[in-house]
Amino acid sequence: MKAGKLSLEFLEELLNGINVKDPRVILGAKPGEDAALIDFDNKYLVTKTDPITFATDLIGWYVVQVNANDLAVMGATPKWIMVTLLLPEGISENRVEEIFHQLIEACEKLNITLIGGHTEITYQLPRPIAIGSMIGEVTKERVVYTSGASPGDSILLTKGIAIEGTAILAREAGLDLCKTGVPIEIIERAKSLLFKPGISVLQEAAIACDTASVSAMHDPTEGGLATGLMELAKGAKVGLRVEASKIPVLPECSLFCSALGLDPMGLIASGSLLATASPTNAQKLINAWEQAGIKGYEIGKITEPSKGLKITTDRGSENLPLFERDELARFLAED
Repeated sequence: MKAGKLSLEFLEELLNGINVKDPRVILGAKPGEDAALIDFDNKYLVTKTDPITFATDLIGWYVVQVNANDLAVMGATPKWIMVTLLLPEGISENRVEEIFHQLIEACEKLNITLIGGHTEITYQLPRPIAIGSMIGEVTKERVVYTSGASPGDSILLTKGIAIEGTAILAREAGLDLCKTGVPIEIIERAKSLLFKPGISVLQEAAIACDTASVSAMHDPTEGGLATGLMELAKGAKVGLRVEASKIPVLPECSLFCSALGLDPMGLIASGSLLATASPTNAQKLINAWEQAGIKGYEIGKITEPSKGLKITTDRGSENLPLFERDELARFLAED
C-alpha cells in the first residue's frame, strides 16, 4: 500500500470487527467521524488521536492544532493532551527542546493542559513523528456529528483551501518551488499561513454551535477537501453536489499546485471547516463568521444518496475527484 490514509472501504471492513460492549461508549470507531464519545454523567468525554507525519518543521505545534480541531468539530472543548514523540537517532537536544517548546506554547494558546505522553529515540526513523491523544468534553445537547447532514442542507466552507498543505509546501519544498519560477517572496509569505489565517478551526466551530443549528461539521485534513466531502457524505449516507467556481482556493495554493502538478482538491486542508445546515441557518452562520472576521462560503448542497458525489465545473457535472492518497504525500514520495 502507498503512503496515506487507508481506503474508507478497507477501513470500514477492519472496524466492523470491533465489538463494543461498554454501554458508555456512545460513538466508537466509525469511518468519517472525527472523535469518540464516552458518556460521563451529564457530559460526554470526547477523545481523539492523530499523528503528524508529513511535516518536520513545527511538529509540536501541529500535533496540538490538528487534534484540537477534531474535537472542536464535534462541538467539544479540547482540555487535555498526551503526546508520544518518536525521535530519530542522532537528533540534538536542542531540537528536542524546540519540539517541547512548540507543544507547550500551542497548549497555552488554546488553554489545553499537556498531561503526559512518551518519548523515545527510535531505530531507523528518518524524522521526528508526534502522535497526540486529545481529550475534551461537550454537553450532550451541543454534540455535533460528521454523519448528521440531510438532503437539502447547504454545504459551507470557511477560509479556503488548502491552508495546511500550502504552508507545508512552502516550508518543505521551497527549493522545488523556486526551481519552477515561483517568486521567493510568495514562498516566504505562504509559510505564515500556518498562523494567519492559521490551521485552527476552534473559533468558527464554536461560532457554529452558538449561532445556528448545524447538522454536521468536519475537519478536512489528509486527502484534502474532496476526501473531507466524501467522508461527510459517506458518514451521513447522502449524496452531494458542489460548485467548483464557489470553492475558495488560496492564490498561493493555486500557484504552488500549478507549479508542482498537484490538485488543490486533494491537498491536506486543515484550517478550513466543513459544515452543513439548513439554507436559513446557513446564511445566519455565514453572517456570524463574517462578524468575527472569518470568511464563510456556501459551496454546494446535500442531495439524496442516489445522486452520488458530484462537482459542477466549466465542463459540466462530474464525479467528485477521489484521491488514493494526499497530493502532498504523492509529491513527497516522487520528489
